[in-house]
Amino acid sequence: MRVVFLEDVAGVAQGGDVKEVKNGFARNYLIPQALAMPATNDALQRTQRLGKEAESKRLKTLADMKELSEELNGSQVTVEMRAGASGRLYGSVTNMIVADEVAKLTDREIDRRTVQIPESIRQVGVYPIRIKLHPEVGTDISVLVYPSGTDPAEFLASLSEEKEADVESTDDDAETDTAEAEVDVAPEPAVEEAAADEATDDTADVENEADATEDAEEDAPESEEQGDSA
Repeated sequence: MRVVFLEDVAGVAQGGDVKEVKNGFARNYLIPQALAMPATNDALQRTQRLGKEAESKRLKTLADMKELSEELNGSQVTVEMRAGASGRLYGSVTNMIVADEVAKLTDREIDRRTVQIPESIRQVGVYPIRIKLHPEVGTDISVLVYPSGTDPAEFLASLSEEKEADVESTDDDAETDTAEAEVDVAPEPAVEEAAADEATDDTADVENEADATEDAEEDAPESEEQGDSA
């Protein structure tokens, strides 16, 4: 079926476009949702006006999403979840859950498909989340997932304390490793002295062998003279 699009339909057409689409798609979705209408002569004459209206709406939507992006950027939403003693969740945090919490924060409907969670969240903690509000607009928030029955602010403070303790522990380990490395390096001069002594001993052995050879050569003529005398 040939239709005139009244509004933008992502990935399909923009408002004012005239396109051939499948009959079922047009009759079951586009036309009932007032997104398009059959391409009659009257509708075709309205395409230019529809295109301008769609462009105006497109620009308004973009400006609106930019404003929302600035409002959300850097903010944090909290999600309460049942969790075990180790912090493992009984379930997972989905993009729909995050979208609902963001909607509460902004008093605006947030499409769950705009919330980008790379992996399922199955542990308590703080997670960075990207929200793609528009093809040209995105914003970054953080999500605090905390155990049911606890205060989110207190839980966040405990996470910060644990992180500081881990950093201090890492620094102590680094200092210990450095001290051990210095101890390992210290014996090197002794090794060099031992090598020098060994070299001196080798030189002395060579000199002794040379002296022994000279003494043998000096004794040889005397033996020959004694033989002739006999």
